Amino acid sequence: MDSDNSKYDMVVFTAPSGAGKTTIVRHLLNKYKEKLGFSISATTRDKRSTEVDGKDYYFLNNEEFKEKIKEGKFIEWEEVYPDKYYGTLKSEVDRLLDAGKKLLFDIEVKGAENLKAKYKERCLVVFVKPPSFRALVQRLLDRKTETAQSFEKRIKRIKKELLFEHSFDKVLLNDVLEETLSNAEQLIEEHIFS
Repeated sequence: MDSDNSKYDMVVFTAPSGAGKTTIVRHLLNKYKEKLGFSISATTRDKRSTEVDGKDYYFLNNEEFKEKIKEGKFIEWEEVYPDKYYGTLKSEVDRLLDAGKKLLFDIEVKGAENLKAKYKERCLVVFVKPPSFRALVQRLLDRKTETAQSFEKRIKRIKKELLFEHSFDKVLLNDVLEETLSNAEQLIEEHIFS
């Protein structure tokens, strides 16, 4: 990569569940609301009580999601768990780029790999690293959003996703939140707005 980092149109925050990527992304969107646009992912998972359709995710049923796959409407998509799909809609990326925004993504590891493969030098991918596996497990337990069965599936997936730490452009340790948010701002300032 050359030294002109201002060519990045998009930054992807990726991590295993519970590592804190959503908290970081929300902070950055609030701080840089005039310059950044959030790419809202589509999913077939159930909506949590705090989530809003069209703001946090586009919540689709499996038939709607599969139809959009057939129609080629996704830049990337994955069946993360059986019958639980996640993806990035082309229309969402186009909407934000047309508005002159730099894009901010909050997506899982495989999706981040796919976006990097498609957009290459235009896309900065940041892996959010938890302080430890134990801390990550505790964060998930504290959420109280998982059944015993879904928790077990999530832990299996997390173990695989933690192996991707060095597969991306940057690693951001999320141990002390204030420090993490400050470091995330610095990454954005240096690589997106420089």
